[in-house]
Amino acid sequence: MNKEQFQLPHRRYNPLRGQWILVSPQRTQRPWQGEVSAPAATERPSYDPTCYLCPGNERSQGQRNPDYKGIFAFDNDFPSLLPDLPAVADAGNAVSSSLLMAEPERGVSRVICFHPNHSLTLAQMEREDIVAVVGAWTEEFRALGAQPFIQYVQIFENRGAMMGASNPHPHCQIWATEHVPVDPAAETDTQLAYQAEHGRCMLCDYLKTELESGERVVCANDSFVAVVPFWAVWPFETLILSRSHFADMTQMNADQKRGLADILKRVTSRYDHLFGVSFPYSMGFHQRPTDGSAHEEWHFHAHFYPPLLRSATVRKHMVGFELLGMPQRDITPESAAERLRSMQES
Repeated sequence: MNKEQFQLPHRRYNPLRGQWILVSPQRTQRPWQGEVSAPAATERPSYDPTCYLCPGNERSQGQRNPDYKGIFAFDNDFPSLLPDLPAVADAGNAVSSSLLMAEPERGVSRVICFHPNHSLTLAQMEREDIVAVVGAWTEEFRALGAQPFIQYVQIFENRGAMMGASNPHPHCQIWATEHVPVDPAAETDTQLAYQAEHGRCMLCDYLKTELESGERVVCANDSFVAVVPFWAVWPFETLILSRSHFADMTQMNADQKRGLADILKRVTSRYDHLFGVSFPYSMGFHQRPTDGSAHEEWHFHAHFYPPLLRSATVRKHMVGFELLGMPQRDITPESAAERLRSMQES
């Protein structure tokens, strides 16, 4: 397809997920009479006595936070996973059908507070403070992945109430699981298949293609590149790719850690300037499973999935055809990248 055809309805292939995406650029002209959300409040104090993540405050289970000055990490008070599951006697009602399968899932749930200042976001933090966060992520990945029963460590941040964040204090979560979750498992399969067929890394080849084109590149430094992926689903979705090939955070050197901190700040600050609000998103790192294999097929990367569509008050909903047929987007990835490139950086 040529660029003119990209302005007509078409579909694009996502080689990381092995799925197709429908793109409908003509729909950007339709009038909007759907949901219009109220802009989120952006003014917050540097310390909130009611915040259960602020230094010195009491959490909901009665634990008191230390008066931390930098990073603060702890086991989630309401964990989604438990490291030890009690043995349950078979009461004769176990599921035995191949169509009704269930099994226990052990794991660990962690919380990392990025900064003691309640009012900050990654976009507003100093780069050196984000470098410290990158260091904390690395050590959590190392420690959790070393546990014999942990097969995958998923680090993610939900930013903003629109994305379900229950607390605006700058923080993220880590869910370390006994099995590899669905999306990283799919990416493992596709990267393995590409390596077997071509003898090269899929994302190394993809990054080379994006850098040669430049159309979807948002920003870059010596260690990382941020692009709106060719197959993006969310309106202003971005993919952060390491320039060099490595499988997980523990393989980064000091310059690469600083580079990751820099690209995170540059991407998030561009988001904030796009509609003049603290931009909501879900962000997470995809890296190799921790199952004992080197996983040389894996290329370290991060996904940003932000929901805002036309403005600070109009969001993209995954409904109808997206739920029942296939993922779909209106604005093209090329136009989204152009708008993000034009944004100011902090």
